[in-house]
Amino acid sequence: MNSFWNDRYSETEFVYGEAPNIYFAEELGKLKPGTIILPCDGEGRNAVHAARQGWNVQAFDLSEAGKVKADGLALKYDVKISFQLQDAALAVYPAASADAVAIIYTHLPTPIRKELYKNIIQWLKPGGKVILETFCPDQLKNNSGGPKDIDMLNTKEILSEDFKDLSIDYLEYVQIQLSEGKYHEGQADVIRMIATKL
Repeated sequence: MNSFWNDRYSETEFVYGEAPNIYFAEELGKLKPGTIILPCDGEGRNAVHAARQGWNVQAFDLSEAGKVKADGLALKYDVKISFQLQDAALAVYPAASADAVAIIYTHLPTPIRKELYKNIIQWLKPGGKVILETFCPDQLKNNSGGPKDIDMLNTKEILSEDFKDLSIDYLEYVQIQLSEGKYHEGQADVIRMIATKL
């Protein structure tokens, strides 16, 4: 899996664009800046956006090529981000250290997903928010991106169970038009969630 992402992120252009995910940017704008953790942040587009909005950014990804581009993007926009090379199931941050965690197009096999989501709940401070946008199973019929393995796609049932210890403020399937670089382009079926740690 790491070689797949290293190959993809080794392309010259930013394969998902330099702009942040639209839903992430909208929801982040509603929050008072603090510390945010961004798992599996690829080439750093969301991390750099958060830093430009005044957030203390902790991000990670498995891909060395992704980190190189993320660090370069931060330099371009003259912001500081902490971008680590970490495995999603093994990433370590202090408990109750994050005001927000954003899960943006993070698709993982069930055991790794469960471990990451469990850890995310631990990382959040009371009152901390989860912002999520990922593909759902209806995406399998589209050609606008995402894994073709249903085990790596989120449903309301999965998210309701994995985040049952949080207050789920919003959880909906949405059909959108994606325009995020050449690998996220066209009609897409996604699921969006906002949840709060009580």
